[in-house]
Amino acid sequence: MAKDFKWQDEFWLLLMQIYLQKPVGVKPMYSRQMVNLSLELHISPDRLFNRMCQIANLETPRIEHIWEVYGNNPRKLSRAVRLWREMRGFNNAGSFYDGVDVSESFELDFKPVAEDTQVTPVMLILILDLYFRLTPQTMVAETPEIQELARLLKMKSKEVVEVMDVLQHCDPYLNRRDVIFHPLLIPCQEIWRRFGNSNIEALASYAEQLKEYYR
Repeated sequence: MAKDFKWQDEFWLLLMQIYLQKPVGVKPMYSRQMVNLSLELHISPDRLFNRMCQIANLETPRIEHIWEVYGNNPRKLSRAVRLWREMRGFNNAGSFYDGVDVSESFELDFKPVAEDTQVTPVMLILILDLYFRLTPQTMVAETPEIQELARLLKMKSKEVVEVMDVLQHCDPYLNRRDVIFHPLLIPCQEIWRRFGNSNIEALASYAEQLKEYYR
């Protein structure tokens, strides 16, 4: 972010509403509800997750007060959230962030890499994680792990295989010399630069968290 947004009390209400969704409790950092709220507020999921943990522990008198007012009254909470969104220009980013310099960072990972595709950097990260657990010979549509990931991402198995083929051209250890022209080549190269040379276990842990977005 180019500018760090000041935390507002109303943000607690948005988080509490998610916290109270069944099953009640702290939600996974990259669950769809948490990511959607992150994109709405332009606050990264890890920061929102930490705030939700504060709700669970009632860490401050302010949180305790908000909990007393709304914790057992979901209708009142829903009305307060709806009113806040109406007043702050929900679904109207131009007015909501008028005069604020917004520079997207984590948000881009959840948006398509191009206008003519639904593939996002997060999807490429998950495919890269599986890439490191397969061999080139098993990067085929019939491989169960590829079929499982394709179902999770709502892709076809052959589309996952296609991305893996592009990733092979990013892999310096394979040293493939054939030249390809593919719309996902540059996005795959960017993901490889971010994660291809990092700790594989760290990538696997991150990928497991990101899967919550699709479950």
